Amino acid sequence: MSDRKHEEETPAAPEEGLSPEARRELAEVLEGMERLSRLIQQRESFRAGPVTFKFLRVLEERKNGVQLLLFERSLPRGMAGHVVVKRLQSPRRSELRQRLKEEVQLAFRLHHPAIAQVHHFKVFGGSPYVVMEYVAGPLLESLLSTAALRRQPLPAPFALYVAAEVADALDYAHTLTDREDGGRPLGIIHRDVSPRNIRVGRRCGEVKLTDFGAAYSKRVGRLETPELLKKGDLLYASPEYLLGLPMDARSDVFSLGLVLLEALTSHHLFDGEQEEVSASSSGREVRADEAPPLPLERMLARVERYGPEDVERAAAGLPEGLAALLRKALQRDPARRHATVGELRRELLAQLAALAPSYGRKDAAEEVERLIRDASALRDVGEPVEGGLYPELLDSDEAEG
Repeated sequence: MSDRKHEEETPAAPEEGLSPEARRELAEVLEGMERLSRLIQQRESFRAGPVTFKFLRVLEERKNGVQLLLFERSLPRGMAGHVVVKRLQSPRRSELRQRLKEEVQLAFRLHHPAIAQVHHFKVFGGSPYVVMEYVAGPLLESLLSTAALRRQPLPAPFALYVAAEVADALDYAHTLTDREDGGRPLGIIHRDVSPRNIRVGRRCGEVKLTDFGAAYSKRVGRLETPELLKKGDLLYASPEYLLGLPMDARSDVFSLGLVLLEALTSHHLFDGEQEEVSASSSGREVRADEAPPLPLERMLARVERYGPEDVERAAAGLPEGLAALLRKALQRDPARRHATVGELRRELLAQLAALAPSYGRKDAAEEVERLIRDASALRDVGEPVEGGLYPELLDSDEAEG
């Protein structure tokens, strides 16, 4: 064992036969790797009160600089578990720092079985970190990628089950009141209901809606994101949000409808558009918090011309009950959608009961395992699931966590 350790710690000599220039390049690469290793060591652990957080790996890095990191949490009594630490960009202006603080305070208020709980907010090394509940299971985004590689949509009962759980979480958030303000509604809108913010547990099949960082609240005194700065995954944004129109909780109904449509068909609402779309004529210089997959002006143009025929085309081939549900959820006019996400949830559960009356967490967990096995078999074609979900790639402490 000691010999092996010595071998691992001994720097590798440049390969024989390399030119002086190639050796310099190799030395620069090794120096860069050492620098990266030191940076990781610097954030290896930190404390929040009596709790110690040990860095394990990076889960996700987003285009706006946000990182999602996996940490192991240890308590003085020896209890341990995994948490997600969301590393945010530190705002330069005081009003943006205040807005960030209020977003975290809003997330602290949310306590629901289908919402990933926010535990702590910590500024460490000049960067703000949000410590959140970890769900040991894949992103819905990863499962959708697997379905696309298989050229098959997700099973309808699984898609309906996940959507119904997310709808339950949203219904709770939408109807939450401020007890400190006489029970006044907080008026929360998630605004980023997308596959990357939904996880499904591998062992228990639980569904968790995550990341209320883009959430809006009508609570008096709360600073709002500037109207022309759009946050979240804009591919799943409602027309009214993208176009800067008046917005309420039915915006989340539309976004959840987009997620469900993709789960049932393996296609996004606008996937079939082949023709060129002219730039938006709205005259708004809308900015995105992170770059969307399509140029923003093209997305705005598509939304401006969006109509019922787009849903009919996208939902073609689905059973009438599912198609009718999507037609309503994806209405351009919010007044013609489901009045509340609770109403949408009742329809989702009715459709689920018709297809698979006893479908629940156990079935969902089994489906997740099947999809991950499929993903593993397709790794020569693509990498459809985020790192750390294949059994052979798990660290021993994570596999036992």
